[in-house]
Amino acid sequence: MLGTARLRYWAGLVLKVLAVWFAKVLLQKQPIMSTFVDDEIDVIDGVESEDEVDFVEEMRLPEEKKVDDRLSVGSRTYGCKHYRRRCRIRAPCCKEIFDCRHCHNEAKNTNEVDDSKRHDIPRHRVEKVICSLCDHEQDVKQVCENCGVCMGEYFCTKCKFFDDETEKEQYHCDACGICRIGGRDNFFHCDRCGSCYSNALQNGHPCVENAMHQNCPVCVEYLFDSVMDISVLPCGHTMHQICLEEMNMHSQFCCPICSKSTQNMSRVWERLDQEVYLTPMPEEYRQKKVQL
Repeated sequence: MLGTARLRYWAGLVLKVLAVWFAKVLLQKQPIMSTFVDDEIDVIDGVESEDEVDFVEEMRLPEEKKVDDRLSVGSRTYGCKHYRRRCRIRAPCCKEIFDCRHCHNEAKNTNEVDDSKRHDIPRHRVEKVICSLCDHEQDVKQVCENCGVCMGEYFCTKCKFFDDETEKEQYHCDACGICRIGGRDNFFHCDRCGSCYSNALQNGHPCVENAMHQNCPVCVEYLFDSVMDISVLPCGHTMHQICLEEMNMHSQFCCPICSKSTQNMSRVWERLDQEVYLTPMPEEYRQKKVQL
C-alpha cells in the first residue's frame, strides 16, 4: 500500500510539471499569442479585474510599446519657466531660437535696451521648431520627424503652441484667436468684452467694450494674452489679480479707471457712520450754521 501511494504521488507531480511546460511552449508561439492578445483587447472594456487589465497591457506587442515609450521620452523634463515642452521655436521676426514666445518677448522687448530693436514675436507666424532631444529643425508638427518624440502632449496647430502639462486643461478659443487654460466647459466668450470669462460671470458682469484689450491700470501690461490671473471688477474694468491685492494692501479700494469701489464697502460705511454718531460735536460748533 505504501509503495502504491508513493507511485501515485510521483506520477501526479510529473503530470503537473509536464502541464506547466506544455503551456509555456504554447504561449511562445506567435499565432497563438497574437490571437489571444487581440481577443483580450477587444473585450477590455468588459474586464472587471485591475490585474487582468495590467496583464493585457503587459501582453501588448513590443512594437506598440516601443512607439508609446518613444513618444513619452523626456516628458516634463524640458522647457522653460513658462512651459514644459520638448521643442524650441525659431522666431520668424529675428530668426533666433527661443524656448517659447514669452522667452522671446522678455529678451527682445522687456529687457531690450535699444528701443528701436524692441518687438514681440508674431506667434501665429512661427514656421520652424527645433526638437529638444535631437536638435532637429523642422516644420511645426506635434511629433518629431527625426526621433519620433512627441514635442508636446497638448498641441494647437492654429497657435503653433506646445505644452506637456495637460492638467492645465488647455483649449483653443476661435473668438479670442489664442489658446487659454482652465477647461472649455468652465468659460464662455463675451463678444463685447472681447475675451473668455468664467461661467460664474456669464449672467452677472457689466460689459465694457474691449475690457480685456487694455493694459493693466497698475503695471501697464497688456491684459489680453497675459499669463497672470486677471480680475474683473464690479464696474466691468479689468486688472491683474496681484495688482488688485497690492492696492488693497495699501488701502486702495477704488477702480483706478472709474473710481468705483472694487468690493462691497457697506460695512466700511456703517463703521464710519457709527464713528460719526459716537463723536460728539464740540460745544462751540453745535449752533453754527453755514450756507453753501
